[in-house]
Amino acid sequence: MRIMDQEPIQKKIIGVGNPVMDFLAHVSEDFVTSVAGEKGGMVLVDTPAMDTLMSQLPAEPTQAPGGSAGNTILGLAELGHTPAMLGKIGNCETGQSYKEVLVERGGDGSRFKIGSIANGRCLSLITPDSERTMRTDLGAAMTLHPDEIALKDFHGYQHAHIEGYILFNRELMFKVLDTAKEAGCTVSLDLASFEVVHAAKDIMEDIIVQYVDYVFSNEEEAEAFTNMGKDYHGMVLHLATLAEIAVVKLGKEGSMIGYGTEVISVDAHTVERLVDTTGAGDLWASGFLHGLLNGHDLHQAGKFASMVGAEAVQVLGAALPEDRWQILHQQLGAG
Repeated sequence: MRIMDQEPIQKKIIGVGNPVMDFLAHVSEDFVTSVAGEKGGMVLVDTPAMDTLMSQLPAEPTQAPGGSAGNTILGLAELGHTPAMLGKIGNCETGQSYKEVLVERGGDGSRFKIGSIANGRCLSLITPDSERTMRTDLGAAMTLHPDEIALKDFHGYQHAHIEGYILFNRELMFKVLDTAKEAGCTVSLDLASFEVVHAAKDIMEDIIVQYVDYVFSNEEEAEAFTNMGKDYHGMVLHLATLAEIAVVKLGKEGSMIGYGTEVISVDAHTVERLVDTTGAGDLWASGFLHGLLNGHDLHQAGKFASMVGAEAVQVLGAALPEDRWQILHQQLGAG
């Protein structure tokens, strides 16, 4: 099915979220058990707590630009788009590095705000089962104020992809949503984590109905939102009553895409080895938006998403090496 009657066009995309630098570390199950909070989730921590965690790591972590929306936007840049990122980076070398990477990959770094403190950091603790447990010190990203969001930030862009972590600052989220809609953008929202869903459950349904065109979730987030146990078909149908298009990502079981009363199942792409799930859902969104906003039908967009997401789980972190992007370009072009 095609959801657009017009000729395929490429909409320009702006991401909104926390431009944090990722630090990726392989750790034991015992290490994660010793860290406060649930395994597999994301918990916000302050700077001293992050410093302590970093000092306790068994080895030096790998560093790469990250953040949920940031990963998606960087992926879209690699796929040939010229996306922008709206968020606050730090007045430090790490913040400047984040901006430089986006620009080097073909993105627009002019929408960043500059904070007065250091850049945000996300520590991804990767256990032998390839699950990642995240602890995040938002740093400068946390200081982004609603008054800093302006209509001009969205000028020239037709779609805004927003990460759910912004819901931890409700005033900021509503300002972003109102401004994006005023600018004429369609909106996709990634629910981000089950902690986000629990924290914002009282307003999340209204937000999706009023503002969101495409809603993305994984099975844990969808379950937390719908309370439907493991009824993934029911979850995606429910979400599709709230937004035009709804996605429930199911890892190695593929994904389900809801549109009206129809549910489209998309198989996961075969992987040679599972290394790390960090950023896999974010890059899945890169592939999906790449297909959808260029006029492909939902099943094809889902196939693109599976291809990109599968590459992400075979490397450490969400930064794919250049040769893998070249292969993806060939696969998506053939698709």
